[in-house]
Amino acid sequence: MLALKLTLVPAFLLIVSSSGKWWGPSIAGWLAGLPVVAGPILYLLVLQHGPLFGAHAAILSLSAILASEAFNFAYAWTCRTRAWPLALCSGLLAWFVSACALSLLPASPAWAAAVALVAVLFGQSFLPRARSVAAGAPLTRSDLIGRMLAGAALTLLVTSLSGMLGAKWSGLLAVFPLLGIVLSVSSQRAHGPDFVISLLRGMVLGRFSFAAFCLWLSFALMRQAPAAAFAEAAVIAMAVQSSTKRLASVQRHQREPWRQR
Repeated sequence: MLALKLTLVPAFLLIVSSSGKWWGPSIAGWLAGLPVVAGPILYLLVLQHGPLFGAHAAILSLSAILASEAFNFAYAWTCRTRAWPLALCSGLLAWFVSACALSLLPASPAWAAAVALVAVLFGQSFLPRARSVAAGAPLTRSDLIGRMLAGAALTLLVTSLSGMLGAKWSGLLAVFPLLGIVLSVSSQRAHGPDFVISLLRGMVLGRFSFAAFCLWLSFALMRQAPAAAFAEAAVIAMAVQSSTKRLASVQRHQREPWRQR
């Protein structure tokens, strides 16, 4: 169990972090929408506390898309004119206020799905737009090691305190914007706000796959073995992710002729 806690999330973070260097901020943000942090944490919660606890936590993780979008919104607008420490404080405050509000809502799949949909539509409509196309971000070894250690620390924290926190806050903290924090801060320091904004806008598109993952778990965990439920949820998430990427590519190609005119 300890080996899983120390390796699952850091391994996923390594893959997603490297994608920013290879394919640019939009693709990195899109991949960051996959449940690369919350998925392993939810799986470990199920192993520790059982399917009912895990299903409840998955519902809260679904609704926590709102808190993640609140972080992105606050960080994106603040980083346009302020340095990363102030942008980070603004984003964390927005996340905490949103998470506290979500902890008071009914823990039902319908409520969670509605909240997540509103959050995605809000992020798509009101996040700022980058003024220029940003290049891929070079990553140093210390950057990668720092991100992987942060992922391991969050996993250990949530799973260790889950019994005391309960399913609600365990689910909310599973979606703590760890990946958004490390990618945004390091990208702003190295490349400025336009790279960060492109990255965060890419994350909005990835929310659909995360939502599908959590929604499927909230039902499947009560009806079948955890391993099968997570495997099915992962397949569904990747299918949704692939579909959203194709849809975004089609829309981008449709806009290009108008730009050329």
